[in-house]
Order: sequence, then structure tokens, then C-alpha cells
Amino acid sequence: MSRTRTSDVLVIGGGIIGLVTAWRAAQRGFTTAVVDPEPGGGAAQVAAGMLAAVTELHYGEQTLLGLNLASARRYPDFAAELTDLTGHDLGYRRCGTLAVALDSDDRAHLRELHALQRRSGLDSEWLSGRECRRLEPMLAPGVRGGLRVDGDHQIDPRRLAGALVAACERAGVVFHRTWAERFDVVRDRAAGVTTANGTELGAGQVVLAAGSLSGRLTGVPDHVLPPVRPVKGQVLRLTVPKRYAPFLSRTVRAVVRGSQVYLVPRESGELVVGATSEELGWDTTVTAGGVYELLRDAHELVPGITELPLTETRAGLRPGSPDNAPLLGPTELDGLLLATGHYRNGVLLTPVTGDAMAHALTTGELPDEARPFTPKRFSAAALTEQPA
Repeated sequence: MSRTRTSDVLVIGGGIIGLVTAWRAAQRGFTTAVVDPEPGGGAAQVAAGMLAAVTELHYGEQTLLGLNLASARRYPDFAAELTDLTGHDLGYRRCGTLAVALDSDDRAHLRELHALQRRSGLDSEWLSGRECRRLEPMLAPGVRGGLRVDGDHQIDPRRLAGALVAACERAGVVFHRTWAERFDVVRDRAAGVTTANGTELGAGQVVLAAGSLSGRLTGVPDHVLPPVRPVKGQVLRLTVPKRYAPFLSRTVRAVVRGSQVYLVPRESGELVVGATSEELGWDTTVTAGGVYELLRDAHELVPGITELPLTETRAGLRPGSPDNAPLLGPTELDGLLLATGHYRNGVLLTPVTGDAMAHALTTGELPDEARPFTPKRFSAAALTEQPA
């Protein structure tokens, strides 16, 4: 077995959440390492990159809304900082989002969502079907109305991941491109990991940021094992030929037969269509049924989509938590912190997660805006104290 390598902070997982945590930790002066066989991979390679704090609002998730908005506000400066540092174009666009209704039931639901947004102090504008089609002429003639949200932006997650890898390298983060095979505890404190090739990696603090895999690492004590489950999402990528441009000027989304569908246009001509939401364990098969349902629903929203070349089909796993909110910060095991469980908001929450984790690594506590998302809310004591 090779000798132990020691760092101040060891991040398990090199997706965008692990990378932003490592980058911000290194900026705080911590010697930092990341263990992951493919840094920059994971769910970011599938995600569409909607920064949709307003249109992603759901009933019962007002606490999460605060964190989403805090992160959305940071995105312009965050993206500019990353681009200035690395020279990478992140595909960050402030083009806005249009959520539309295709029938009377969808219209009523969208009206209720608009009322919730207004009560929550959010900026959205109700449009008639005609006004929606004036904004986006490719929309189906049956669109009954919609919500225009200019503050919901987008970014290309693949470019974001690449930029974060480059930023980490510039900051001196060490990458161990292998799997973490076993989590090591010494004298009731997190000590590091043993990798698949037998190398022991020691650290003063360990951050578990392995996305949907966070709950599967051998050796993590049961009482701090994150309650994270995989939620499968299938996504399509199409190309808009130049003769069809501009096809869409902003993200367009709707609920069709109870299923969410969105179309995210990139300046490059790529059009991302997603996404299914399937509780099927660790399956990442792209299925004919999933592709059919996405294209069928997207066609009802934007009929011209069937003329576009289909260039890629992918499936990834979102890390879901019991309340669909992230787990951030220190656990009940000394030296172990979590940054996982971001579910459908991982890309949106990247800036605020990096800041919150750097604060926690430095002070031992979460900043105020992130405290509701402590992993300790799922501890046995916390669950016992909850009212029936």
C-alpha cells in the first residue's frame, strides 16, 4: 500500500458541486484534493442548465426558494469570475424563461403558480396566448397563456464543469483520478479515504460531494450516511440548422399531460429537451419510451421540433433527498461535511454551495442562508423532535 497523502480538505466527488467546493476551499488557503475518476463528469454532462429559481418554485418549497434566489443573484459575478480566471465561455445567457399552458387545466395551474410567485415577492408577468406567440413564433397555436420570467437565466453545465476543473487546477487543487473505495474513520473522526488502487488519502476535513452516489460509500457510519437516492432523467439534444434560426430566443417550458417538458436553446445552435423523472434505482438506460415521450410533449409545445436533427440522447442520475433540498455542511461525525442532495437544482445552486461550504470549512458553521439545509435535520434526534 502506498503512503498516505495528506491535505487540509479532501473532496469526494468531482462533479460541479465537488469542484466548486474544492475551488472555494483552495481560495481560502486550504490545501485541497479531489478524488474522482472523471472530474467534471456526472450529472452536469446531462443537465440542461436552467437557472430557474422563479419558474422552479413548487408549493411547500419556500425555504428552498430563498437559497435558490441567493444563488441566482450571485450567478452574474460568479460566471464573470470563472470566465476571467480560466478564459472559458460558460454559455451564460440572461435570455429569460417562458412557461406556457396548452389547455384550460394547465392554464389554471399556471395561474395558481403565478399567484404563488406574486405572494413570494417574485417578478413574473402573465401573458395571453397571443402575446406568448408574439415572443416565440414557433409555439403551437393552441397555447392558452404563459408566464414570462426575465430573471430566470441559463448556463451550459458542460462548459461550467470544464471551467471549474480549470479553476481548481489554477488554485492548486490536486486531483486523484480514481474511485474512493472506503471511507476511513480514526478515533471517531473522519480521517480520509482509501482509493480503489489502495492509496490512503488523509485529510483534516472530508467533504462528501458524490451526488447520487453519496449514500453508497463503504465505511461511512450509518448515522451520518446521507439519505440520497438516484432519480433518473433522460435528456435529448438537437441541432437547429442555420436556416431555421432563430428557433427559440429563450427557454420555453410547460406541463404536458402532467409531465414537465422544457426546451433550452443555446447560442451554438444546440437545443436541449428534457427531462424525464424516473425512480428506477441506478438504471441509466436511454429508452425508446423516454425519447418518444419527450419528443411527443415537445412537439405539442413547439411543432417545428420534429424537423430538427436529433444529435444526442443521454440519461443521468439526480441526487434526490427526502425533502428535495440539499444537504450542506458539518455532520454529527467530526471532520465530515456533506455537499449533496441538490436534486434538480445542482447547477443553479453551484455558486451559493461553494460559498457556504467554504464558510463551513473555515468556521465550522453554515452561513445563515444555508442553515436550514444542515444534514443534521435528518438525524435521529431531529426526526424525533418533529411534531407528528
